[in-house]
Amino acid sequence: MDLHYKYKESIGKYLLVSPDNIFLYWKGRVALYALLKAVGIREGDEVLLSGLTCVVVPNAIIYLKAIPKYVDVSTDTYNPTFNAYCEKVTNKTKAIIIQNTFGLSSNVEEIVKFAKEKNLVTIEDCTHGFGGTYNNKPNGSYCDAAIYSTQWNKPFSTGIGGFCLLNNSQFISKIFLINKELITPTFLEEFVLSLQYWIHKNLINENNYWILRSLYRKLSKLGIVIGSSQGIELTDNKRPSNYFKGVSKVQLKIGIRNIQNLEMNLNKRRENAILYSEFLKLHNKKYISEDLWCNHSFLVYPLLVKDRMNFMLKAERNRIKIGDWFVSPIHPVIENFYKWDLNEDSIPISSYLSKHLVNLPTLENDGQKVTNFLLTTLDNII
Repeated sequence: MDLHYKYKESIGKYLLVSPDNIFLYWKGRVALYALLKAVGIREGDEVLLSGLTCVVVPNAIIYLKAIPKYVDVSTDTYNPTFNAYCEKVTNKTKAIIIQNTFGLSSNVEEIVKFAKEKNLVTIEDCTHGFGGTYNNKPNGSYCDAAIYSTQWNKPFSTGIGGFCLLNNSQFISKIFLINKELITPTFLEEFVLSLQYWIHKNLINENNYWILRSLYRKLSKLGIVIGSSQGIELTDNKRPSNYFKGVSKVQLKIGIRNIQNLEMNLNKRRENAILYSEFLKLHNKKYISEDLWCNHSFLVYPLLVKDRMNFMLKAERNRIKIGDWFVSPIHPVIENFYKWDLNEDSIPISSYLSKHLVNLPTLENDGQKVTNFLLTTLDNII
């Protein structure tokens, strides 16, 4: 059995699908681009997406000369509601991207049913939610297709990477044709990724985490190291020349090994998330309601704060690894939103949340350490 098939078989066991319906890529955004192309998204088509997302999602749409239409989110789920999606549909709408933000899926069946009635394609953005479930079925099961990410901070990691699932068989032959255009990663790219993964696994510790994270992000933007995003993806809407790239052998090997820890990690995330919820509820702060837990895989735990900079600095001093999803409606871009067809006035809730969100770590051995820190900064928590 070759590495490609072995890796896809490992993924398929969690998604309860055939490995033949899974397609592998250098990054998750490449999987989205391939899917959009396979389902027939063309110039002038509108694609609905969450108003609180990563810039690589609208990028994939714009690279096909289509139009991203942002849908405002709910403060309860951090996802758009069913009604919010319905209100944004026009005669130009061709697809809906349903995002499970932070690992929470919501309103999926309702949205999919509506989309079928309108003859719209649905793609589930499961970049936060691989391994989780929605109404007892794996995330990604309901839509025509789904995308997943295996970046550093995703449910399981291959350093960078991603894949897609095609549930609608009519698009499979099309994606096979599209994938013939995939660029093969170079030997140097594989070597650098392998080295970065080794450093990430063996050299990063509590004392150097913040310095190295900041350095990595700067080098990533400059294209010096292999990072989540190239500089041009964050400053413009032009597709990078080497964007459409296939998976590498080093990603396959790391993926086969790391996916084995997924169940253990999901349990740990849930355990910590419930601890945080109970703490926040006790102190009359905003928390994830119990009725959402069954459909949440808790990649991170969202927290709203009044002064994000102050909160992050205090967390760093206390060696608490706080994340910053989302610093803007199209994270991490913070200016020139017009390049991505974004008008913040059209998504007021998403805009507000992006100014107050931080993420508590859920894959921690000592969640109590995090709640002890939160106790010292209660006045700053919303």
